[in-house]
Amino acid sequence: MKRDDGYLEKILTAKVYDVAIESPLDAAPALSRRLGNSVWLKREDKQPVFSFKLRGAYNKMAHLTAAQLARGVICASAGNHAQGVALAAQRLGAVATIVMPVTTPRIKVAAVAARGAKVVLHGDSYHEAALHAKALAKKHRLSFVHPYDDPLVIAGQGTIGVEILRQHPQPIDAIFVPVGGGGLIAGIASYVKRISPKTRIIGVEPVDSNAMAASLKAGRRLTLPHVNIFADGVAVKQVGKETFRIARELVDEMVLVDTDEICAAIKDIFEETRTVVEPSGALAVAGIKRWVERRRVGGKSLVAIACGANMNFDRLRFVAERAELGEHREAVLGVTIPEKPGSFRALCSLLGKRSVTEFNYRYSPGGEAHVYLGVAVSGREETQRLAAQLEKKGMRAADLSDNELAKMHVRHLVGGRSGEVGGEMLYRFEFPERPGALMNFLNGMGSGWNITLFHYRNHGADVGRVLVGLQVPARERGAFRRFLRDLGYDYADESRNPAYRLFLR
Repeated sequence: MKRDDGYLEKILTAKVYDVAIESPLDAAPALSRRLGNSVWLKREDKQPVFSFKLRGAYNKMAHLTAAQLARGVICASAGNHAQGVALAAQRLGAVATIVMPVTTPRIKVAAVAARGAKVVLHGDSYHEAALHAKALAKKHRLSFVHPYDDPLVIAGQGTIGVEILRQHPQPIDAIFVPVGGGGLIAGIASYVKRISPKTRIIGVEPVDSNAMAASLKAGRRLTLPHVNIFADGVAVKQVGKETFRIARELVDEMVLVDTDEICAAIKDIFEETRTVVEPSGALAVAGIKRWVERRRVGGKSLVAIACGANMNFDRLRFVAERAELGEHREAVLGVTIPEKPGSFRALCSLLGKRSVTEFNYRYSPGGEAHVYLGVAVSGREETQRLAAQLEKKGMRAADLSDNELAKMHVRHLVGGRSGEVGGEMLYRFEFPERPGALMNFLNGMGSGWNITLFHYRNHGADVGRVLVGLQVPARERGAFRRFLRDLGYDYADESRNPAYRLFLR
């Protein structure tokens, strides 16, 4: 039993229902049948700002004095917390200043401004926006409303736990909670572990934005050098001090999921509810699926927090492309076949009645041809069987289903092979996505080295992804390494990636 730190009383007396609804706990019958467990969705996407964040924001602000409210409040956020603070300020008659990164999509900026808040755009990341917000708070004596690392914010989020146990009086085996800075899981755990200690509290993070899982494993708060912001609602480099303390004591385990699994979970929730949640809103469902597969459990009662539905419309194309891969219902293969008449027919006959989702090929001189193949499958086992069948017929098959370079870039570049490029190096870069960002990236590269390949595609995310081939003379490799260091963008050397070697080299 955890020591009494006052959270039970804070949660039970939290002031949230002036702005929040008691969100429904909906059964997910299709998911339940597929997984062999009873799955329930806690629908925080139905809140007035389509996210749970207004609970903690309002509870914090409702406890401010009249003088503090009169001076105004300030926060830093790229979306959901910003809307929660803006709505709370509107209801309490306070002036709110919201500092948002300049990369924030216009729809989110407009939503915050529509609630009467003053929007200040600053920096390319939440970290930069937060530093600016704290400086403004000090300068103008504004009350800073932290998105997660504040006891009153944590208590506000904890009211979700109260509702779950009231709405589902039968025993619950596990509650799966999306984790960013940790406020949501700290609040839910602080209540549920006091009232129903046998219920497991399981946090879910993206595998490439795993600040809480990494910190719990290390036994101390770590700062990640880089986070993938596809699930931008949970993309933090460091969890809160108080939220980490609570998580160390009360969280039973963490589950990590990848981008494709998140996309598949978005589709699962849509098929259950006809609602499109944001990537962080689908984390808990993705976590349940991964946990059930790994543990091979059945007959359990499992709750997933669907924490938000502020989805950018232009991101839906990317989600649709990747959902089948995340469900393991599509395989991506790099198939090498003899470059001679009849080879295509032989390949297609081996595919049988499977649905082909993508087929990319271009003639290349030599005795072998390389085909980028997408095909519908029933699961990983069928992918392995298909690859083995192809191998038996003398066709080498490389499974690229988990190869990010292949899925993000190479599929659009098949046929771009050039025999005249010597000494080519391939690098993948990520930079903040905003108007003019691509040109800024090109200007940053300068003109000293020959660009042999370039691919960029807007995916509706807050980060741009570019694949660049370069010829750098050996004598200039030191200068090139300094360029990479000084550029300030995240990058990865993909020169040895098998998809690159199959289709582009």
